[in-house]
Amino acid sequence: MDKIYYIASCDTCRKIIKTLPKGNNLAFRDIKQDPLTEEELAEMYQSSGSYEALFSKKAQLYKSMNLKDKSLTEEDYKKYLLEHYTFLARPVFMIGGKVFVGGTQQNMLQVMKALGNV
Repeated sequence: MDKIYYIASCDTCRKIIKTLPKGNNLAFRDIKQDPLTEEELAEMYQSSGSYEALFSKKAQLYKSMNLKDKSLTEEDYKKYLLEHYTFLARPVFMIGGKVFVGGTQQNMLQVMKALGNV
């Protein structure tokens, strides 16, 4: 089943969700209320090829923990992604076995194509 991982209180996520076509058959998952499992993260990793690609360096925790001053490994990224929901770059779409991370215009165009709406 195709999924969107998001945070309901995130303005960017809400804005993007409003642009999605009706009847998109996505399973919506608020990761603040229902955190990612290790299996789900592994599925995202398999499709993206990197935990760093899934990691949000814009997260306030990233800055407050001074992680930008550290040399993080893939295992570090994985650990932080599982520790706190804000570290996941969002929204994350899993559509047809492919992962689409973030709300950039180019990424959303690819999401719409994957949903069959472009």
